[in-house]
Amino acid sequence: MWFDSWSDLVRIVLVGAAAYVTLVVVLRVSGKRTLAQLNAYDFVVTVALGSTLATILLSSDVSWSEGAAAFGLIALLQFIVAWTSSRWPGARKVVTSRPILLLRDGEIRIRSLRRARLTEDELAQAVRSSGGGSLEGVAAIVLETDGTLSVIPEAAFGDGSALRDVEKN
Repeated sequence: MWFDSWSDLVRIVLVGAAAYVTLVVVLRVSGKRTLAQLNAYDFVVTVALGSTLATILLSSDVSWSEGAAAFGLIALLQFIVAWTSSRWPGARKVVTSRPILLLRDGEIRIRSLRRARLTEDELAQAVRSSGGGSLEGVAAIVLETDGTLSVIPEAAFGDGSALRDVEKN
């Protein structure tokens, strides 16, 4: 339980170092999008890469070459999905959700809030986090595709063109 063998520890150090270097190389080759976490799919890719690294480190049943192949496969699939969704809007809709308007001109959109499974307290927290003290000075709060809440103060709202792709129901 506390210690099995020196060979297990040496394997973790050697294979772990090789797997780490391999992951760094795969991430450099695959580009910044692989870890960007722009939406839920990107988050899943990041978790999958971490899970794969942990499996390579801790499971003696998985060789370094199998782990390297898994890293490469995840990065390749991420590239294919990102490339496809950036060229075809229909594919993008399958992979990502649309941002949702939760508050407009100080008025909470209860239906959207419930659909997003958020509370009014969470909206207030987002306003506070952005430096605001009141919902009155807020033009909009948007639940973004990556799960973050964007708070747009009235002074920065402009013509509202940044909300053109936001689901407003």
